[in-house]
Amino acid sequence: MTTEIPRVVHVDDAPPNTRRGGDLRAMLTPTLCGATSGFMGLAIVKPGDRIAEHYHPYSEEFVFVVCGDLEVDLDGTPQRLTADQGLMIPVGMRHRFRNVGSTEARLVFHLGPLAPRPELGHVDTEETSQAGPPEPVKATR
Repeated sequence: MTTEIPRVVHVDDAPPNTRRGGDLRAMLTPTLCGATSGFMGLAIVKPGDRIAEHYHPYSEEFVFVVCGDLEVDLDGTPQRLTADQGLMIPVGMRHRFRNVGSTEARLVFHLGPLAPRPELGHVDTEETSQAGPPEPVKATR
């Protein structure tokens, strides 16, 4: 049994990541708090902005909309998400989020289990204005 008090992480403790659109803050991660089974964060998406299409080859993604109006494309099929709604995205399902409302949207996300290495956990399937072409995925074995 551990006697160490878990670390409290504020959203401002997590560096912003805007590479794929939106402002993604990975908050409860192996690096920031010693997580071993997955990680949790907050996506902040301004009106008209989006998080580019991607998938996770090792992880399910659980999302919960705190505020705002989003549309999520799941393997190309759009679905509306609004405040107080949650969604589980299965391993390998392509998805992107778009803010279709007039106010900022905030989305809590949790991915688990962790990929064998961080760079293998996320596969881009489209370009964004912030990013270059999708990075190739390297084999793990």
